[in-house]
Amino acid sequence: MRIALISDIHGNMVALEAVLADIQRQTVDRLICLGDVATLGPQHHEVLARLKALGCPCVRGNHERFLLYPESVYTYSDDPAIIDSIHWCLDRLSDAELDYVHSFQPFIQVALDAENSLLCVHGSPRSDLDNIMATTPAEELDAMLAGHKATLVASGHTHAQMVRQHRGMVLLNVGSVGQPFEQPLPQGPPHALLHAEYGIVTWDNGNLGIELRRIPFDLDTVKRIVLASDIPLRAWLIAQYA
Repeated sequence: MRIALISDIHGNMVALEAVLADIQRQTVDRLICLGDVATLGPQHHEVLARLKALGCPCVRGNHERFLLYPESVYTYSDDPAIIDSIHWCLDRLSDAELDYVHSFQPFIQVALDAENSLLCVHGSPRSDLDNIMATTPAEELDAMLAGHKATLVASGHTHAQMVRQHRGMVLLNVGSVGQPFEQPLPQGPPHALLHAEYGIVTWDNGNLGIELRRIPFDLDTVKRIVLASDIPLRAWLIAQYA
Protein backbone atom coordinates (compact mmCIF):
# COMPACT_ATOMS: atom_id res chain seq x y z
CA MET A 1 0.00 0.00 0.00
CA ARG A 2 1.34 3.42 -1.00
CA ILE A 3 -0.44 6.52 0.26
CA ALA A 4 0.41 10.07 -0.81
CA LEU A 5 -0.26 12.72 1.85
CA ILE A 6 -0.60 16.40 1.01
CA SER A 7 -1.34 19.34 3.30
CA ASP A 8 -1.49 23.13 3.57
CA ILE A 9 -2.03 23.98 -0.10
CA HIS A 10 -3.24 27.48 0.81
CA GLY A 11 -4.63 28.46 -2.57
CA ASN A 12 -1.44 27.68 -4.53
CA MET A 13 -2.74 25.76 -7.53
CA VAL A 14 0.58 25.90 -9.39
CA ALA A 15 2.34 24.07 -6.54
CA LEU A 16 -0.55 21.61 -6.21
CA GLU A 17 -0.39 20.65 -9.89
CA ALA A 18 3.38 20.12 -9.63
CA VAL A 19 2.86 17.83 -6.65
CA LEU A 20 0.02 15.91 -8.31
CA ALA A 21 2.18 15.36 -11.39
CA ASP A 22 4.94 13.95 -9.19
CA ILE A 23 2.46 11.75 -7.31
CA GLN A 24 1.26 10.31 -10.61
CA ARG A 25 4.84 9.28 -11.41
CA GLN A 26 5.17 7.56 -8.01
CA THR A 27 2.27 5.12 -8.59
CA VAL A 28 0.38 5.48 -5.31
CA ASP A 29 -2.81 3.71 -4.27
CA ARG A 30 -4.44 6.55 -2.34
CA LEU A 31 -4.25 10.30 -1.91
CA ILE A 32 -5.28 12.03 1.34
CA CYS A 33 -5.24 15.75 2.12
CA LEU A 34 -4.57 16.95 5.66
CA GLY A 35 -6.32 20.33 5.40
CA ASP A 36 -5.79 24.09 4.96
CA VAL A 37 -6.44 24.05 1.24
CA ALA A 38 -7.99 27.34 0.06
CA THR A 39 -7.12 30.37 2.20
CA LEU A 40 -4.07 32.70 2.14
CA GLY A 41 -3.53 32.23 -1.58
CA PRO A 42 -5.27 33.54 -4.71
CA GLN A 43 -6.44 30.26 -6.33
CA HIS A 44 -9.06 29.02 -3.87
CA HIS A 45 -11.63 28.11 -6.53
CA GLU A 46 -9.14 26.09 -8.56
CA VAL A 47 -7.76 24.15 -5.59
CA LEU A 48 -11.18 23.22 -4.23
CA ALA A 49 -12.40 22.14 -7.67
CA ARG A 50 -9.29 20.01 -8.26
CA LEU A 51 -9.52 18.19 -4.93
CA LYS A 52 -13.24 17.56 -5.40
CA ALA A 53 -12.71 16.22 -8.92
CA LEU A 54 -10.03 13.87 -7.61
CA GLY A 55 -12.40 12.54 -4.94
CA CYS A 56 -9.61 13.18 -2.46
CA PRO A 57 -10.64 12.65 1.18
CA CYS A 58 -9.70 15.72 3.21
CA VAL A 59 -9.11 16.42 6.88
CA ARG A 60 -10.55 19.68 8.17
CA GLY A 61 -7.76 22.10 9.11
CA ASN A 62 -7.96 25.26 11.15
CA HIS A 63 -8.40 27.32 7.98
CA GLU A 64 -11.43 25.26 6.93
CA ARG A 65 -12.82 25.94 10.40
CA PHE A 66 -12.24 29.67 9.87
CA LEU A 67 -14.26 29.51 6.64
CA LEU A 68 -17.12 27.63 8.29
CA TYR A 69 -17.01 29.56 11.59
CA PRO A 70 -15.47 32.95 10.71
CA GLU A 71 -15.54 34.29 14.25
CA SER A 72 -13.02 31.63 15.30
CA VAL A 73 -10.21 33.31 13.34
CA TYR A 74 -9.99 36.06 15.96
CA THR A 75 -8.83 33.54 18.57
CA TYR A 76 -6.01 32.50 16.23
CA SER A 77 -4.45 35.68 14.84
CA ASP A 78 -4.51 39.44 15.24
CA ASP A 79 -2.64 40.05 11.98
CA PRO A 80 -4.96 42.18 9.79
CA ALA A 81 -3.52 40.80 6.54
CA ILE A 82 -4.21 37.21 7.58
CA ILE A 83 -7.68 37.95 8.95
CA ASP A 84 -8.62 40.03 5.91
CA SER A 85 -7.28 37.35 3.53
CA ILE A 86 -9.43 34.69 5.18
CA HIS A 87 -12.51 36.89 4.86
CA TRP A 88 -11.49 37.75 1.27
CA CYS A 89 -11.53 34.04 0.46
CA LEU A 90 -14.80 33.43 2.29
CA ASP A 91 -16.52 36.29 0.45
CA ARG A 92 -15.62 34.68 -2.88
CA LEU A 93 -16.68 31.10 -2.16
CA SER A 94 -20.04 29.82 -3.36
CA ASP A 95 -22.49 27.91 -1.20
CA ALA A 96 -21.54 24.74 -3.11
CA GLU A 97 -17.85 25.30 -2.35
CA LEU A 98 -18.60 25.85 1.34
CA ASP A 99 -20.72 22.67 1.37
CA TYR A 100 -17.69 20.84 0.01
CA VAL A 101 -15.47 22.31 2.74
CA HIS A 102 -18.06 21.19 5.27
CA SER A 103 -17.57 17.60 4.08
CA PHE A 104 -13.95 17.56 5.33
CA GLN A 105 -13.45 15.19 8.27
CA PRO A 106 -11.94 15.86 11.74
CA PHE A 107 -9.53 12.98 11.12
CA ILE A 108 -9.11 10.04 8.76
CA GLN A 109 -7.97 6.59 9.92
CA VAL A 110 -6.67 4.05 7.42
CA ALA A 111 -6.15 0.37 8.28
CA LEU A 112 -2.74 -0.80 7.07
CA ASP A 113 -3.49 -4.37 8.13
CA ALA A 114 -5.43 -6.09 10.92
CA GLU A 115 -3.25 -4.58 13.67
CA ASN A 116 -1.71 -1.40 12.23
CA SER A 117 -3.18 1.91 11.11
CA LEU A 118 -2.42 5.36 9.78
CA LEU A 119 -4.13 8.28 11.55
CA CYS A 120 -4.38 11.47 9.48
CA VAL A 121 -4.95 14.78 11.32
CA HIS A 122 -4.25 18.44 10.69
CA GLY A 123 -2.61 19.63 13.92
CA SER A 124 -3.21 16.72 16.29
CA PRO A 125 -6.13 14.44 17.26
CA ARG A 126 -6.91 16.94 20.02
CA SER A 127 -6.86 20.21 18.07
CA ASP A 128 -6.33 21.55 14.56
CA LEU A 129 -4.09 24.23 16.15
CA ASP A 130 -1.67 21.88 17.91
CA ASN A 131 1.93 21.94 16.70
CA ILE A 132 3.59 18.52 16.80
CA MET A 133 7.28 19.24 16.40
CA ALA A 134 10.59 17.47 16.86
CA THR A 135 11.06 19.30 20.17
CA THR A 136 7.57 18.82 21.66
CA PRO A 137 7.96 17.19 25.11
CA ALA A 138 6.60 13.65 25.45
CA GLU A 139 4.02 14.67 28.05
CA GLU A 140 2.62 17.34 25.73
CA LEU A 141 2.45 14.80 22.92
CA ASP A 142 0.47 12.45 25.15
CA ALA A 143 -2.10 15.21 25.70
CA MET A 144 -2.23 16.10 22.00
CA LEU A 145 -2.74 12.47 20.95
CA ALA A 146 -5.74 12.37 23.31
CA GLY A 147 -5.70 8.60 23.74
CA HIS A 148 -5.52 7.84 20.01
CA LYS A 149 -3.27 4.94 19.01
CA ALA A 150 -1.84 4.32 15.56
CA THR A 151 1.29 2.93 13.99
CA LEU A 152 1.76 6.25 12.20
CA VAL A 153 0.21 9.66 12.91
CA ALA A 154 0.47 12.06 9.96
CA SER A 155 -0.15 15.80 10.29
CA GLY A 156 0.48 19.17 8.67
CA HIS A 157 -0.18 22.65 10.10
CA THR A 158 3.41 23.65 11.00
CA HIS A 159 4.47 23.93 7.31
CA ALA A 160 7.70 22.04 8.16
CA GLN A 161 8.50 18.42 7.36
CA MET A 162 9.40 16.15 10.29
CA VAL A 163 9.63 12.52 11.40
CA ARG A 164 9.99 11.42 15.01
CA GLN A 165 9.09 8.47 17.23
CA HIS A 166 6.89 8.68 20.32
CA ARG A 167 6.18 5.69 22.56
CA GLY A 168 6.47 3.34 19.57
CA MET A 169 4.32 5.45 17.26
CA VAL A 170 5.84 7.26 14.30
CA LEU A 171 4.86 10.93 14.04
CA LEU A 172 5.09 12.41 10.55
CA ASN A 173 4.63 15.94 9.25
CA VAL A 174 4.42 16.06 5.46
CA GLY A 175 5.08 19.81 5.23
CA SER A 176 3.19 22.20 2.98
CA VAL A 177 2.33 22.06 -0.69
CA GLY A 178 1.73 25.78 -1.08
CA GLN A 179 3.78 27.54 1.62
CA PRO A 180 6.55 25.42 3.19
CA PHE A 181 8.52 27.37 5.82
CA GLU A 182 12.19 27.41 6.81
CA GLN A 183 11.19 26.69 10.41
CA PRO A 184 7.96 25.54 12.07
CA LEU A 185 5.47 28.40 12.30
CA PRO A 186 5.54 28.92 16.10
CA GLN A 187 9.35 29.30 16.15
CA GLY A 188 9.59 32.56 14.22
CA PRO A 189 8.27 34.75 11.39
CA PRO A 190 7.23 32.67 8.35
CA HIS A 191 9.64 32.63 5.43
CA ALA A 192 8.56 30.47 2.51
CA LEU A 193 10.81 27.95 0.81
CA LEU A 194 10.66 27.94 -2.97
CA HIS A 195 9.43 24.40 -3.51
CA ALA A 196 6.35 22.29 -2.73
CA GLU A 197 6.34 19.52 -0.11
CA TYR A 198 4.42 16.30 0.47
CA GLY A 199 4.96 12.75 1.72
CA ILE A 200 4.45 9.14 0.70
CA VAL A 201 3.82 6.32 3.18
CA THR A 202 4.49 2.74 2.10
CA TRP A 203 3.25 -0.33 4.01
CA ASP A 204 4.47 -3.69 2.73
CA ASN A 205 3.84 -6.77 4.90
CA GLY A 206 4.77 -4.97 8.11
CA ASN A 207 7.51 -2.83 6.59
CA LEU A 208 6.89 0.90 6.97
CA GLY A 209 8.50 3.33 4.56
CA ILE A 210 8.31 7.12 4.70
CA GLU A 211 9.41 9.43 1.91
CA LEU A 212 9.40 13.21 2.28
CA ARG A 213 9.45 14.85 -1.13
CA ARG A 214 10.29 18.39 -2.28
CA ILE A 215 9.10 19.40 -5.73
CA PRO A 216 9.97 22.50 -7.79
CA PHE A 217 7.18 24.51 -9.38
CA ASP A 218 6.91 27.49 -11.72
CA LEU A 219 7.65 30.48 -9.50
CA ASP A 220 7.16 33.00 -12.31
CA THR A 221 3.61 31.78 -12.89
CA VAL A 222 2.82 32.02 -9.18
CA LYS A 223 4.19 35.58 -9.07
CA ARG A 224 2.05 36.59 -12.06
CA ILE A 225 -1.07 35.14 -10.44
CA VAL A 226 -0.37 36.87 -7.13
CA LEU A 227 0.33 40.21 -8.84
CA ALA A 228 -3.00 39.97 -10.68
CA SER A 229 -4.87 39.29 -7.44
CA ASP A 230 -6.22 41.73 -4.86
CA ILE A 231 -5.81 39.31 -1.94
CA PRO A 232 -4.92 41.31 1.22
CA LEU A 233 -1.85 39.09 1.78
CA ARG A 234 -0.54 40.08 -1.67
CA ALA A 235 2.48 42.09 -0.46
CA TRP A 236 3.74 39.26 1.77
CA LEU A 237 3.25 36.67 -0.97
CA ILE A 238 5.13 38.78 -3.51
CA ALA A 239 7.99 39.22 -1.05
CA GLN A 240 8.25 35.46 -0.55
CA TYR A 241 8.58 34.77 -4.29
CA ALA A 242 10.83 37.77 -5.11
